[in-house]
Amino acid sequence: MNDLDKLCARLDRLLDHVEKVLPSVQPEPDWRAAIAFRWRRQGNSGFIQPVTQPHRITLDTLCGIDEQKRRIDQNTQQFVQGFSANNVLLTGARGTGKSSLIKALLNKYAHDGLRLIEVEKHHLVDLHDIVEKIYQRPERFILFCDDLSFETDEAGYKALKVVLDGSIATVSDNMLIYATSNRRHMVPEFMRDNLDTKHIGDEVHPSEAIEEKISLSERFGLWVSFYPFDQDQYLDIVHYWLAYFGIHEMTALTRTEALQWAIERGSRSGRVAWQFARDLAGRQQSAGNRS
Repeated sequence: MNDLDKLCARLDRLLDHVEKVLPSVQPEPDWRAAIAFRWRRQGNSGFIQPVTQPHRITLDTLCGIDEQKRRIDQNTQQFVQGFSANNVLLTGARGTGKSSLIKALLNKYAHDGLRLIEVEKHHLVDLHDIVEKIYQRPERFILFCDDLSFETDEAGYKALKVVLDGSIATVSDNMLIYATSNRRHMVPEFMRDNLDTKHIGDEVHPSEAIEEKISLSERFGLWVSFYPFDQDQYLDIVHYWLAYFGIHEMTALTRTEALQWAIERGSRSGRVAWQFARDLAGRQQSAGNRS
């Protein structure tokens, strides 16, 4: 290899290194071609990526959470219409429809200009960059953060607090944050946190550790709680999904199997009901095909 070839090889390696360091140029997303998007990172930069096949769930398929649907639907309608609305924290039992409700609201209001951008927990540090990319858009955006839980020293925890309430910059009025969590305060709570709680007269003054842990959740203007379903609610949801899969009669054997399915999973939830109905429908279809 002569000196010129060596120089070219070194230049190629240098260019490869520079390309990894410099932010890549990503095209602006086509906001009319999709209704759901994800925030993605490539190297040191981030971009908004369209979701080509979003979940098409509708509100009427979500059973047993009528009051939760009503409250969040009202908030979302206000937001889409350009009126004041709150950031929303959906907390509670797993599998009860928290994430599905947000997706269903997107489908309901997409024709009115609602768009959703899913942001993973480890990308929450980019929230300010995301806001910069959308604040002049005419659409209304929900930043969707699913299944959040933090340690109090995580960067994403602090970034979310600042964006919700605390930055020197005004939050864009075309954006809300909808987050789901199995924990009300999204951080672990320990008995030792209560040891520094003080009682002054009839007043209780929580410790600084507790104050810090509730400081994130209290920045959401609307809290909506989801609870485990009782047996009758669970069976109603099973019946709904069985009908969806073409099974319109729930026999005594099917009822027993549905309850056993829930016991094995330690949960009576909409997700478990759907999984049971899907399994039963598949078994019956397979048996019918063999015969």
